[in-house]
Amino acid sequence: MTKIMKATILLLLVTALCGRPSLAQQGQQKSDASKAMPSSSQIVLAQWNEIGRKLIAMADDFPEDKYDFKPTPAVRSFAEQLLHVAGSMEYFTLPVQGKTPAREMENPPRATYKTKADVVAFVKKEVEDGAAAIKAKGDKGMADWITDPDSKQQMHVSDLAYGL
Repeated sequence: MTKIMKATILLLLVTALCGRPSLAQQGQQKSDASKAMPSSSQIVLAQWNEIGRKLIAMADDFPEDKYDFKPTPAVRSFAEQLLHVAGSMEYFTLPVQGKTPAREMENPPRATYKTKADVVAFVKKEVEDGAAAIKAKGDKGMADWITDPDSKQQMHVSDLAYGL
């Protein structure tokens, strides 16, 4: 064999080996293909839990002596903001369960949740209740029609969850 033929064969072998995916890449491609796309309820639940995780982290991280801080007297304190957001979650959870939310739950009184631990526990409970409602509805239930308690508009359960 001539030097040119040997070089050509070597070049072809190197090219063939480089162009072929490795066993690790082939295994990765198979595992990626075997992963199912998340269902509609899984997507809604993941979003709900991520927002809940962030709220709980803020509630945990903020110093208790700053919970009643108000930048101006006309706005809610940090604790009142957390209570408002967590209380508003009932505008999803209760209608999904076929119940009517109480108007005062939108702004639970600070006097009821006196300590940081009380506020954090309330936020955690509301996030957990919403997650349980999403799980109970499942994929099919995400497309059910429901009446928004505030606007009285008909919407899908998933849209109400995203709205809150």
